[in-house]
Amino acid sequence: MKVLIVKTSSLGDVIHTLPALTDAANAIPSISFDWVVEDSFQDIPKLHSNVSKVIPVSVRRWRKKLWKYRGEIKMSIRNIQEREYDVVIDAQGLIKSAFFTRYARGEKYGLSRTSCREPLAAMAYQHKIDVAKGQHAIFRVRQLFAKSLGYGFSSENLSYGLNKAGMSEPRLLDAPYLVFLHGTTWVSKHWPDEYWKELVLLATSNGLNVYLPWGSDSEKERANELSNMSDKAHVLEKSSVKELAEILMYANGVVGVDSGLAHLTAACGTPAVTIYGSTSAKLTGTMGQKNLCLQTEFDCSPCLKKQCGYTGVSDVKPACYRTLNADNVWQKLTTLMAG
Repeated sequence: MKVLIVKTSSLGDVIHTLPALTDAANAIPSISFDWVVEDSFQDIPKLHSNVSKVIPVSVRRWRKKLWKYRGEIKMSIRNIQEREYDVVIDAQGLIKSAFFTRYARGEKYGLSRTSCREPLAAMAYQHKIDVAKGQHAIFRVRQLFAKSLGYGFSSENLSYGLNKAGMSEPRLLDAPYLVFLHGTTWVSKHWPDEYWKELVLLATSNGLNVYLPWGSDSEKERANELSNMSDKAHVLEKSSVKELAEILMYANGVVGVDSGLAHLTAACGTPAVTIYGSTSAKLTGTMGQKNLCLQTEFDCSPCLKKQCGYTGVSDVKPACYRTLNADNVWQKLTTLMAG
């Protein structure tokens, strides 16, 4: 059976889809997948052994100047239409993913109007699948695949299908090491810098190296500031998603905030603590072996707001994170690494 998946972004959402592929491969041994995905994330589907072909698209770049990139858009559509598929699954449920799904050749499946985020997307599918909202994103996409491909779903045996033997061990990093994923999109998701500094000192004083990735100028500035806390704290060179996957796979432990890289860590099976304040660990928390989500205990958490609106007195900002200080996080991480 040949299946086309349409799930273009974001990094975390792409990673959330991997366990559904493993479920399908276990239920249908002959199955193989092609995948339409944002070009910056194309390394992720390639990590799964049942993905035969990745079809990159550049929606984030195209939407700024559609007319300028019309040639690239037409080429991507031709690549999507190159093969006839037994099943086409829109695993995203957005208008942008439905656009590509519509052009694919094969029976089209996707979330129903009442199940997807953008109801108009359901018009692109011949088979509209009901999947209850209010569940974790990983469970929802696993159910979508099970109903689309006709096998039973069990929430047990979560596997992202990543093979450590197929990844190269980083040669330029000093082991043992931790990775601190300090970067994220919303201001309200940032763990206070003073806590990161305390955590660097806790880790390095216990003989561990700390590596700090970055993806923007502001994140690089923070990484540099954190690295000044110890000679054993290091700023990573700017890395590709594949390179970061290898670094995370071989790390002794990881601490991160709600971000795509935190979900990649969960997929790698590395001992990791992910910190949630403004967002909900129940719906989008990292999930995997040796992975622990810590949700702040604060009256207005999770607020689901990009900017913290708390007006009370607090010694840190955002205020909700004062319920998850560096000592608390360090204790949880060391317990995971020892287990």
